[in-house]
Amino acid sequence: MANADVKGLDPENTLYLDLKDGRVVIEMMPQYAPHHVERIKKLVREGWYDGKLWHRVIAGFMAQTGSPNGDGVGGSELPDLKAEFNSLSHVRGAVSMARRGDPDSANSQFFIMLAGNPGLDGQYTVWGMVRSGMEYVDNIKKGDPADNGTVDNPDRIVKMSIAADVEKKAGE
Repeated sequence: MANADVKGLDPENTLYLDLKDGRVVIEMMPQYAPHHVERIKKLVREGWYDGKLWHRVIAGFMAQTGSPNGDGVGGSELPDLKAEFNSLSHVRGAVSMARRGDPDSANSQFFIMLAGNPGLDGQYTVWGMVRSGMEYVDNIKKGDPADNGTVDNPDRIVKMSIAADVEKKAGE
């Protein structure tokens, strides 16, 4: 399964996001956001995202995860990242870092666009793009739009892994 998922993609920059309904394949783009991709890879390899809640999901907008306690507050113990705004647009399937009011406050939380929103361009760092499995992202439980997308009894990430690591393990 792994080889078919990464056909044409660099396995070291391909992320597997396993959800309750199936696997999402994300192409990470270090050429646009090298420090953000480096951070995501580090946290994925530490198992940081495994079991994390999709705490904020707004139909027709985006699904957000990566909060330490599933409440949308905080990040990892690593220092915040300096913004790497780039030419990538917040189209459906774009993967971008969440942050506080300070542009240089991204840490571990990220979101996947359920629909395009060019108003976010130049405000948040896009670091990846869903290449397959967007239908599984669409199935993530939605939150209350009147409560900023807060999800009651939210879905979780089953597991996140880097394709190169999965292939290496399969070959052992």
